[in-house]
Amino acid sequence: MSQSIFDSTLILAQAAPGGAPGGFLGSMPFMMILMMVLMYVLMIRPQQVKMKELQKLIAAVKVGDHVVMDSGIHGIITSVKDRTIMLKVADNVKIEFERSKIAAVSKKSDVVEATTA
Repeated sequence: MSQSIFDSTLILAQAAPGGAPGGFLGSMPFMMILMMVLMYVLMIRPQQVKMKELQKLIAAVKVGDHVVMDSGIHGIITSVKDRTIMLKVADNVKIEFERSKIAAVSKKSDVVEATTA
């Protein structure tokens, strides 16, 4: 009995010679390249587009815009400098932040429409 199991295993081992089955599409370099392309299309490219949109928003902020900072602080921009903004978070409370820490911007007209609706 053990001899027949050994013979069938030997036959199966001889049936798959050398390389990977499947020809070109089953080759390892092709699969690696395909995985890299899919990773770029599904993960890296959308993140780059999102970052470009955020950079445009940050560059276009102006006094009166309502913003949310990375830390979660909400406020209204009271002054804009090259690298920093002054943010009003409460009556008589202003904090200076780096522009790069802006997470989201809602223009003054967006907030006015939301409060009147």
